[in-house]
Amino acid sequence: MALTLLRHTTPAIASGICYGMTDLDVAETFAAEARDVVAALPPPDRIATSPLTRCRQLAEHIGEAMNLPVTIDERLREMDFGTWEGLPWSDIPRAELDQWAADFLHARPHGGESVATLTARVQAALAEWDDNQSHGLIVTHAGVIKAALASEATAQGYNTNIGFGRFITLREDFLHDH
Repeated sequence: MALTLLRHTTPAIASGICYGMTDLDVAETFAAEARDVVAALPPPDRIATSPLTRCRQLAEHIGEAMNLPVTIDERLREMDFGTWEGLPWSDIPRAELDQWAADFLHARPHGGESVATLTARVQAALAEWDDNQSHGLIVTHAGVIKAALASEATAQGYNTNIGFGRFITLREDFLHDH
């Protein structure tokens, strides 16, 4: 059937800050954003979420609205940016950003997780959540969605932009083709 990947609503953090594994709360606009998300979503049969608060809170809201239980899956969490977590992107040393750009998939100048590691765990999670009998909803992060959609193992392959509270629905055949 299908799998919908939903990015969390706006987090409570200033723009321009690097946050991946940082467990952020939702912004004050959560109630309105969550209402809009529920109204727009294709109805799922099951819901999984990242364990991070900004995803879990939205998943629980949707689960309550649709009378569905929520499963927490650690593999759906955002990338670990190591020493970059919480820093303004503009404060990250240029040499480290250049190192990451030079080997986008494998470099870890921040000491956290590589894009290749993120992609492997996301693909493993999606393989388990791929069920041609139902419509699954995964509440997660931009990095996870990019890893799911990457059509090629290059920086350009990860060039998907998805806004807060926005989703992409994958057809069952897409999951098997990639």
